[in-house]
Amino acid sequence: MQNGTLLPGGKPIAAFQLTDHEGQAFGTAQLKGEPSLLFFGFTHCPDVCPTTLALLASLEKHQPLPGLRMLFVTVDPERDDTLTLKRYVNAFSDRMIGLRGDDAQLAPLLRSLGAVSFRQGTVGGDYTVDHSATLYLIDGQGQLAAVFTPPFSLPALESDLKLAARALER
Repeated sequence: MQNGTLLPGGKPIAAFQLTDHEGQAFGTAQLKGEPSLLFFGFTHCPDVCPTTLALLASLEKHQPLPGLRMLFVTVDPERDDTLTLKRYVNAFSDRMIGLRGDDAQLAPLLRSLGAVSFRQGTVGGDYTVDHSATLYLIDGQGQLAAVFTPPFSLPALESDLKLAARALER
């Protein structure tokens, strides 16, 4: 793999409960059935998030892993309400799923995936959110199957996901 690490046998993900951009519950149970590629970010992100979501939208068109869902989990629930999140993910793809929850709801998922997120104050009293830029592949059983680290390119990620798909078939 070029940017990824497969986790043979998968790694369990802690129970969590968030809400999707349509206002529906989304938790551990909803991870089961289809593989998912999950990314943490926030709608006010100036660079990494929009670039990564554009990549995921392009990847969605190629479908290197059958049934792959794209999940965007906001780490800025204060500013990213349901409507803001919906508009943001729909700007990239009408099939992408935006997820949100308060800090306590996000904590088990972040911890389980080894992701980090913390608020940084900026000049003028505003803030930004520093966060992991990793992509997490979750298999159809709801287990962490692989992690992918930047920098990303569409060809490399597509190739890595095809390799992961073969590994998941075994």
